[in-house]
Amino acid sequence: MADNHPITTAPATGRVVVRWRGRVVADTTHALALSEANYPPVLYIPRADANMKLFERSARETTCPYKGEANYFTLRDGEEADANAVWTYEQPKPVAAAIKDHLAFYPDRVQIERRPAD
Repeated sequence: MADNHPITTAPATGRVVVRWRGRVVADTTHALALSEANYPPVLYIPRADANMKLFERSARETTCPYKGEANYFTLRDGEEADANAVWTYEQPKPVAAAIKDHLAFYPDRVQIERRPAD
């Protein structure tokens, strides 16, 4: 990690519910908030708390020099789909190891709700 590009990961407080086209696609109290340099924090949701039946692996891959290679999913239910709406780091670099087996969502493709924990 470069000193001018810090990355930190911490548990997100409360409950996070992700909705796509009115459907709950993820619901967790175990989200992680990843803060990277001067970017806004990104919430990462454990795969175990997502409805993976609606996730379809896409061919898209990108590389972050700090976190590693990102893989993408399309959200799909029948004819409805949003391509590459979700990304994941399946083998993140050590500085981002906590986000392995987690998913992040583009906020312009889904609704992300943060609530106090039940």
